[in-house]
Amino acid sequence: MPDSQDLKEQLLRTDAEFRTLFDHHHELDERLRAYANMSHLSDDEQRDEVLLKKRKLMLKDRMEDILRRYTSPPSAGSAPMVSHA
Repeated sequence: MPDSQDLKEQLLRTDAEFRTLFDHHHELDERLRAYANMSHLSDDEQRDEVLLKKRKLMLKDRMEDILRRYTSPPSAGSAPMVSHA
């Protein structure tokens, strides 16, 4: 079984949903960095920052769900996951 980083890299190459989630997560991270570099945020910017953090966390949770599909042992009666790398 590949380690976590290897699995992430493999999924970035082979899983369109994972890649889309990863790209969107990165975009939100860049926007949050821009807010972090500002000395003062308006009320609207503060609200946007909170929403961005929540959305980013939701994306991370979804990516973790996908990773768990490949790292969790199969439950009784289910077919094992097969990697096609």
